Amino acid sequence: VLSRDQSPWTSEHLFSVSKAVPEEEMAKLTGDFVTKVFEGAFEQARDWHQEMLELARQRNPKASDVYLFYTTCPKCAAAYGKNYVIGVAKIS
Repeated sequence: VLSRDQSPWTSEHLFSVSKAVPEEEMAKLTGDFVTKVFEGAFEQARDWHQEMLELARQRNPKASDVYLFYTTCPKCAAAYGKNYVIGVAKIS
């Protein structure tokens, strides 16, 4: 699941699927992206978002789309002792 906060009250979640899902809006991401792996608590998401935005704007000053990919659910992260999150930012 790729997640993007569009505002303090609105989020977008994109799920990977192998085929079209009836009666659901389908989206396809295209372009060039930069990624970075983070590790830490969910509360750090704001900092990760800002870091990804800065990283993307080094390559394209107009970059604005940042997604976070959570590799585990909160319960699993607690069980494993690590919470890896992948930042994904569109640069073109």
